[in-house]
Amino acid sequence: MSAAAATPLMQQYLEIKGRHPHAILFFRMGDFYETFFEDAETASRVLGLTLTSRNNGGAAEVPLAGVPVRAVSEYVRRLVQQGYRVAICEQVEDPKLAKGIVRREVVETITPGAAFADELLEGGRNNFVAAVAPAATRESGSDGAAIGVAVADISTGEFRLAVTPRDELDAVLARFHPRELLVPAESRFPLPAPDGALVTERDAWEFDAAMARDDLARQFAVHSLEGLGIGEREAPALGAAGALLRYLRELQPGGLPHLGRPVVERTGGVMPLDEMTRRNLELVDSLRPDASRGAGGGDTAGTLLAVLDRTLTPMGARLLRQWLLAPLTDRAAAEARLEAVATLVGDGVARAALRSALDGVRDVERLASKAAAGRSTPRELGALGASLGRLPEVERAVLSVLGARGSVGTGSEPTTEHRAPDRSRLHAILDSWDACADVQSWIADALVESPPPQIGDEPTIAPGVDRGLDELRTLRDGGKDAIARIQHEERERTGIQSLKVGFNRVFGYYIEVTNSNLAAVPADYQRRQTLANGERFVTPALKEYEERVLTAAERIEARERELYEALRARVGAAIARLQCAARAIAELDVLAALAEVAAREGYVRPTLTDDYELAIVAGRHPVVERMMPREKFIPNDVRLDEQARMIILTGPNMAGKSTILRQVGLVVLMAQVGSFVPAASATIGIVDRVFTRVGASDNLVRGQSTFMVEMAETSAILHTAGPRSLVLLDEIGRGTSTYDGVSIAWAVSEHLHERTRCKTIFATHYHELTQLADELPHLRNFNVAVREVGDQVLFLHRLQPGGADRSYGVEVGRLAGLPDQVIARAREVLALLEGTALVEELSKGGSRVPSLVRRKPAPADDAQLGLFGAPAPHPVVERLRSIDPNALTPLQALTLLAELVSESRARG
Repeated sequence: MSAAAATPLMQQYLEIKGRHPHAILFFRMGDFYETFFEDAETASRVLGLTLTSRNNGGAAEVPLAGVPVRAVSEYVRRLVQQGYRVAICEQVEDPKLAKGIVRREVVETITPGAAFADELLEGGRNNFVAAVAPAATRESGSDGAAIGVAVADISTGEFRLAVTPRDELDAVLARFHPRELLVPAESRFPLPAPDGALVTERDAWEFDAAMARDDLARQFAVHSLEGLGIGEREAPALGAAGALLRYLRELQPGGLPHLGRPVVERTGGVMPLDEMTRRNLELVDSLRPDASRGAGGGDTAGTLLAVLDRTLTPMGARLLRQWLLAPLTDRAAAEARLEAVATLVGDGVARAALRSALDGVRDVERLASKAAAGRSTPRELGALGASLGRLPEVERAVLSVLGARGSVGTGSEPTTEHRAPDRSRLHAILDSWDACADVQSWIADALVESPPPQIGDEPTIAPGVDRGLDELRTLRDGGKDAIARIQHEERERTGIQSLKVGFNRVFGYYIEVTNSNLAAVPADYQRRQTLANGERFVTPALKEYEERVLTAAERIEARERELYEALRARVGAAIARLQCAARAIAELDVLAALAEVAAREGYVRPTLTDDYELAIVAGRHPVVERMMPREKFIPNDVRLDEQARMIILTGPNMAGKSTILRQVGLVVLMAQVGSFVPAASATIGIVDRVFTRVGASDNLVRGQSTFMVEMAETSAILHTAGPRSLVLLDEIGRGTSTYDGVSIAWAVSEHLHERTRCKTIFATHYHELTQLADELPHLRNFNVAVREVGDQVLFLHRLQPGGADRSYGVEVGRLAGLPDQVIARAREVLALLEGTALVEELSKGGSRVPSLVRRKPAPADDAQLGLFGAPAPHPVVERLRSIDPNALTPLQALTLLAELVSESRARG
């Protein structure tokens, strides 16, 4: 429909909609937000609204669907959670004062990655929107070109920049898990998008680094970006930051006063974790299909996060999640955290006091951001003030911890074994501590004790704050003193001592005079009602008073709003201080939570070194041991060093090989996060990467089989791991034929041992790999012990030196309930495959090899020969008889097999 043919209202709508074509426009009309045209059809379908129509002049009918203003939050939530953008178009002038159509403007566009409403946010995780600027879009880069990344959370004001190699981009994005991702249109390289992220294409020119320099300098009021800590090394991130900043300004036309200065993340400070490692170790999302759904759609039950998260504030929960996805590679930084945790473990009383003080603190970070953005309600601003009011108690608790500080090992007896630098993170937090006492005082002095959700519902501003407001309230509430004063003045003026001033809902305020005193009534009295015993009158002064009373409620609301908005602006101006306070609270919360878990679960402080060694004594899986009685979990020792840097781990199914792999990875990551670990002792040489390949899965959407996924993940490890990495592999090569699988597993093991030279644990059912210990000097064989008692197999779950000689797969099948006939037949086939029957037949000089397929006896004149059947012994069979398979290495066996195949084909 052309705008010229539309009514003035629809012309206004079409003009605004033209500026927001990709959003569903909620157009304010009185007490409703209306949607039109395609937006109405979408809203009615998604939200279940009734689709009606509106006359647009003449015979034109426009599809229409609306939602009440008071219920808009729920409708917006449902749309945004399904990936839609919603533009909120408000009336920005008083309809009573408008000349013609009320002026309207879009005041906010809500997207999955840009939202303030609590209904759209999760307390325990950030709501990031990210922008990615591939260097290759501007330069002739390669796959290894640096990629610029910028992420922001407008609900907290966080703003981060990073530069990463292309092969680590997935790990960086996964750490932030943005809800929305901005990419340049027609990018030359495909960019990974985290699961569930809304991908938004922006014009390539918006990622221009030169423009970004000016935009960032203006946003943060600096002359040079060096004042923000942005140098040439961060240049690739500038384009992403500029595009992100421009996009957020479009979504928030009122500005971004709460957006914090960008934090530049230097490469090498934290450990990138690829998808398979995050998934296999179940750091923050569970693989279990029956796990309870966590915030944001992730499964948190059965994860490391679920074990460690004893935080008491939303800021702490978000920070703990960030820490788990970004283990430190800087030993000094990790030691500073460990020292703080050790201090808190060592003083249970002070730790309890700190946690008690934190328990009443609300989400200061998001409440402060709402105040700065002009979005906080009176109740939210009151919650911010109440939270700030608890900070002196938090500070006293930290001072108490440090005052009683002693050197702590496990938390029971003082020790100097794990002495770190005296200054822990607790000292650093106190050095920059700001309780924002003045801000708390502004809020406490101005607001009532329990502020309402909205202005106008109940009193918001406390009595005594504003004299004019107090007078209006007195006036509105009847003003007994004012009525008494008017009555006294009229009695003095008229001399009628029985005169009364009263009020009723029909006639309002009146002056009542008895019939005996009517002769003394002044001329300015106006008769309003006649009674049996007298008359009721009004005067100009009394009508003026009545008008003031009747308009007092409206004037009170306007004055309260004026005072509240001034208070909110004053609090919002302190956003930088409030954000610093929120960060301090979050870190204290995480450190106290880690200490609480360590004390309750019997964790110990790990010893971090810059050496190669990894030594875990009586290590436990932190998640598995929580799911079973403590005394039933079997701890194990694991040691890797320069002399024994690779372990081939064999053992039967269900023996716990995968659990051992995961627990080693989790212990290392926990130590580098700054947490105590589940072990009797642990010495951790700092690793730069942890890689895991545990379990089997496929990716049918990408057309990848289980084996293809396995090979792709293994390839990524071999190309990325370095000497300081920890590699944990489980069952490489099981998705193909036995010979292919053994060959691949053998070659991968040799590559990791000889070329990568990293710490490796390789769990496998290929017992042939145990022979590698004879050829590779730094490889050791270990197995998970079992005990056979008759036909029963007992899994001891204990790690011991040496290789296993069986997988006990048939026994596991029996435990799983396979029919007895199947188990019996499986044992027969297993015996044949392992060569027992074959060796017996050949050693007797027989000319037939037993077949795995059961067949009926063939007729005597049947000319069909068996696999090796012939009137005379075949030369290949003769050669087989002379071979001792126990004397062959796998490589010799493969070579011999190739020769025999070639010879059999040559002879027909």
